[in-house]
Amino acid sequence: MDEQKINALWTHLHWLSVLAQQGSYTAAAARLGVSKAAMSQRIAELERVAKVTLVQRTTRSVRLTEAGQRLVDDTRAAFEQIEQSFAQVRDLAGQPSGLIRVTAPVALARQQLVPLFADFLKDYPDVRVELDLSDRLSSLATEGFDLAIRHTARPPDTHVAWSLCATESVLVATRTYLRRRGEPQTPTDLQAHNCLHYPRAQDTPAWTLEPRDAAQGRERVTVPVSGNFSANNSEALREAALTGAGIALMPDFSAQEALRKGQLVRVLPDWKPVAGFAETIYAIRPYAPHVPRAVKALVEALRTGLAQGFGV
Repeated sequence: MDEQKINALWTHLHWLSVLAQQGSYTAAAARLGVSKAAMSQRIAELERVAKVTLVQRTTRSVRLTEAGQRLVDDTRAAFEQIEQSFAQVRDLAGQPSGLIRVTAPVALARQQLVPLFADFLKDYPDVRVELDLSDRLSSLATEGFDLAIRHTARPPDTHVAWSLCATESVLVATRTYLRRRGEPQTPTDLQAHNCLHYPRAQDTPAWTLEPRDAAQGRERVTVPVSGNFSANNSEALREAALTGAGIALMPDFSAQEALRKGQLVRVLPDWKPVAGFAETIYAIRPYAPHVPRAVKALVEALRTGLAQGFGV
């Protein structure tokens, strides 16, 4: 094989590594910004020149053969170094630029992050943001995300995590519901109410609360609760609470606007719900020696925009 033909295959090798990372032609093509047909053609060309099958295709996914995996493993470090070197050179420019792929929880992104992204893009017109709304914990490296915004108690040790702001869980209901059913005075009173909850692993839902003023001598208490509606999305819980359906436990960022407008009020304000949702919002990215300026700028913009928290 002559050297000119080998040199023409560098792009093909990179596309093979992306295909291995993404697990399907569709996802790999989307990651590279090309068509699925172009992706398939490049891999076929690479196989013809290599004279060996590199990819085993099924109806739903692809799997690399032993030869394909060896090729990806042997070239991975080189492509990662090229990517880092190019990012460093690009950052020599005066203004942050390039694409930032971000994944964030649905409710947090819709209610709080999207306006901040819009302001950020006005300040940095050479940056593009691609936002994936998902409550699923994505693998950043595998799925090609530059940054994840996560509402979590413990960021992964293998990643870099920047704390953006504190957050807390709140119990809320409408005044109409509380007039009809009575306002709880103690956590145990919640057992007599229709509690709108986020489904967890345990069979019987339970809420844990502790006194905001420890000097009062009261202790943390866990109360089994029940209700006729649950949802794994805090926006859905808020909308159900707004109908007067019951008392809902949700993150403060989901309740913030309704509390400000007086559509919802806090329930048991002297008690703090704990262990319901995490108390910190982080920006997380895989560890790398170099962090692009655009990513750093976005993290700082989010930290500034969220600095006031979600209290009312």
